[in-house]
Amino acid sequence: MIQRGKAFPVWESAVRSLRYWLTPGLGVKRWLVLLLVGITELALALAYVLVTIYREQPLPPIFYYLTLQFIPRLGRAVLFGFLGLATTGFALVRLNRTLLSPFVQPGRDVAEILHRHRQRERGPRIVVIGGGTGQSTLLRGLKGMSARLTAVVTVADDGGSSGRLRREMGLLPPGDFRNCLAALAEAEPLMTALFQYRFGRGTGLNGHAFGNLFIAAMAEITGSFEQAVAESSRVLAVRGRVLPCTVEHVVLAAEIRDAEGRIHRVDGESAIPEVRGRIERVWLIPEHARAYPETIRAILEADLIVLGPGSLYTSVLPNLLVEGIVPAIRASRALKVYVCNVATQIGETEGYGVADHVQAIERHVGSGLFHLVLVNSRTDVAWKEVPEEVGELVRWDGQPIPPYTVVAMDVIDERTPWRHDPEKLARALMMLYERYRR
Repeated sequence: MIQRGKAFPVWESAVRSLRYWLTPGLGVKRWLVLLLVGITELALALAYVLVTIYREQPLPPIFYYLTLQFIPRLGRAVLFGFLGLATTGFALVRLNRTLLSPFVQPGRDVAEILHRHRQRERGPRIVVIGGGTGQSTLLRGLKGMSARLTAVVTVADDGGSSGRLRREMGLLPPGDFRNCLAALAEAEPLMTALFQYRFGRGTGLNGHAFGNLFIAAMAEITGSFEQAVAESSRVLAVRGRVLPCTVEHVVLAAEIRDAEGRIHRVDGESAIPEVRGRIERVWLIPEHARAYPETIRAILEADLIVLGPGSLYTSVLPNLLVEGIVPAIRASRALKVYVCNVATQIGETEGYGVADHVQAIERHVGSGLFHLVLVNSRTDVAWKEVPEEVGELVRWDGQPIPPYTVVAMDVIDERTPWRHDPEKLARALMMLYERYRR
């Protein structure tokens, strides 16, 4: 008696694999047909040789039985046809496993891997504009949906390891680039972990992330920061690319209103959240920093442009303040989505609702920059061990925010409900893209 638990999964796996192989556009069937044509031609050539020998040379009586002449010719054709198909199929499967075994993870089906690869190669051109943890979180989810990803990263960071390298070596801050590269990496997990490793001791090394030092060294070798990021992408087998919003050295400045109504000017991205008050506006120094040309090209060619998630004033807006970025977004024919943060951030968006986030962007770049606002709809998850910089849940009161369409979906990570879940957020964005792209 066949046990369902053991036999059926094998059968289901074979059917699923066959379905992947037969998927249109996979680029396999045409070569399989050509292979069969070649085998048929070889078989015909061999048949002509054998027929010639059979007719012209006397053969021992045993060949009457070896060639199954006691079976009608049509029967022999069907029998040898089945045997040929079975033998060829088995040989192809074993050859496939032997040749690809060094490159395929155990338990993964080659047809499924190839199918998903083709899907990603035909995926939409997506540009993600932002920085910090939110951007890398989104990229981890999107890399499974499309291989045509571009992360546009702010270069205003001046704190921590990035700030030290920026001041000491004159580099663009590498921290957000490192996070995006790690999020998009297809390299071994150990290599990605190494890239993200932060030294906890050592004179001069304490606080530095290995990836930041790697990019800094690569910039010295290649002669440019942009080339350093490109070469680092090859090392990590990055799916997509990471581009700066500008290659000019900029400083983020802010005007902050304190509890008594006084306005304070603060220079430096890392210093802004430290000054308690309400941020009135932010700007770049110099104010007319020009956008990186490849970034403008990526935006204009995009099918989907995503703003956020990330720190509103210190990650998302600094990109939009670069000269040329906003006009390119407005000129692009892509679907444009603003992903609102799940939680407020102490020192930046305390007390903000969804409408406040949108209005802050409008104050800086005008109205109608995007089509959709994606907000979290899940509010029933308990928060535990919340980081000190996290405030409260960002809420939407259900009121429209013209001229935008507000879409509420469950996009939070249940383990850390003040952050987005990479897979949920990526699926939500792809669903919106399929729904609204026309």
